Amino acid sequence: MTSITVLAPTGTLGYGFGADAFARGMSLKPDVIAVDAGSTDPGPYYLGSGMPLVSRYSIKRELTELITAALHAGIPVIVGSAGGSGSKQHVDGTVEIVREIAAEKRLRFRLARIYADVDVERVKRAVTLGEVDQFEAGFPLTHGILDETVALVAQMGHEPIVEALRAGADVVIAGRACDDLVIAAYPIARGADPALAIHMGKILECGAFSAEPFAMDVMLGTVHADHFVLEPGSVERRASITSVAAHSLYERENPFYQGGPGHFLDLQHCKFDSVDERRVRVSGSRLVESTEIRVKLEGVRVAGYRTICVAGIRCPTMIRVINGVLEDVCNHALAYFAPAKPEITFHVYGRDGVMRHLEPQKRISSHELGVVIDVVAKDQDLARAVCHHISGSLLHVSFTGQVNTSGNLAFPYSPSEIDAGAAYEFSVYHLMRVSSPMELFPIHHEEL
Repeated sequence: MTSITVLAPTGTLGYGFGADAFARGMSLKPDVIAVDAGSTDPGPYYLGSGMPLVSRYSIKRELTELITAALHAGIPVIVGSAGGSGSKQHVDGTVEIVREIAAEKRLRFRLARIYADVDVERVKRAVTLGEVDQFEAGFPLTHGILDETVALVAQMGHEPIVEALRAGADVVIAGRACDDLVIAAYPIARGADPALAIHMGKILECGAFSAEPFAMDVMLGTVHADHFVLEPGSVERRASITSVAAHSLYERENPFYQGGPGHFLDLQHCKFDSVDERRVRVSGSRLVESTEIRVKLEGVRVAGYRTICVAGIRCPTMIRVINGVLEDVCNHALAYFAPAKPEITFHVYGRDGVMRHLEPQKRISSHELGVVIDVVAKDQDLARAVCHHISGSLLHVSFTGQVNTSGNLAFPYSPSEIDAGAAYEFSVYHLMRVSSPMELFPIHHEEL
């Protein structure tokens, strides 16, 4: 096997990358451009709503640059988890952008799109047969939960992408996919050691986050027969043993093993060595194949409809008794709107807005507090009514030590209540056994 170089332009398509870094990266003659475009990190909203994670403007701008450069160099482009969630709506939206680019730039190429949506009835059969595991959900999957699920995808491995490439695709737009396997797919298709390719993919999936200084920027990885080498696109960055090894541990519960569909990556015997001041060599990755193939399912249901209010508190006497004030106002609102049961949450910044009950600093030391009133109810009108009731109550509430008679809150916006629309929650975050890595992921080709 000859060496294979992958250019990862950024950690998430649409988050940007340096023009000079990209130009230098392309000058190193990569064999493929591969980029991740989605995650569950931003929460369930994007899968449920179908709204893209980043703006259409950013996606089109960056895809135009990537596709134009790749076709000029005669190499393919791979996008995984298109649109943010990798649902059919997101894949189709990204494909529409690619078609526009082809027409506007008068480009001709073969496009493949891979869907990752899963039919609920397919999952129900698996539940009945005992082929679904809880994974990180913490609760068993049931037919009732699946009936409430409004959007459902599975994470594909590298195999569907490899199949699309072998069928001649120049541009691959894939639905929900394992981040590392989007990067690893092309090297594996060319015969690279899967363990090395997948480990390299794990580090490259976030772009130059494995460099110093880290950023959403260009990173390159080159797979050889028994190792791979990492190098930033920008000359202003360097890969170090520390930065690369640290990113091998990124988002990992176990430092030595990483699971994937049909395999485990064993990193117990990895070695990290400096090639020079900007490059790092990694070796020793091992792949352990599983006896069965399990894919991660991601599904969401509507939890209700959300209205929020953002406000500030500067009154020192109110800040001293804020815990009791918020509790009283919440209880009053619940009684006022009974028998409806809205979900009321106060995010108090300057108290525990970030860490909530895990906040170790229990004493409020700030001279001001930011309060987000968060209401989720069965419909938007009720959510807005509850939220306004609470903000109005807080505006005029009386409390021990009070000097002023009103004006307890400062509102940065008018209207003070902002409707956020449907609120989603994850209903499915389970593993399901499948008959093959290709079963759930149909591939469609077209000539542009």
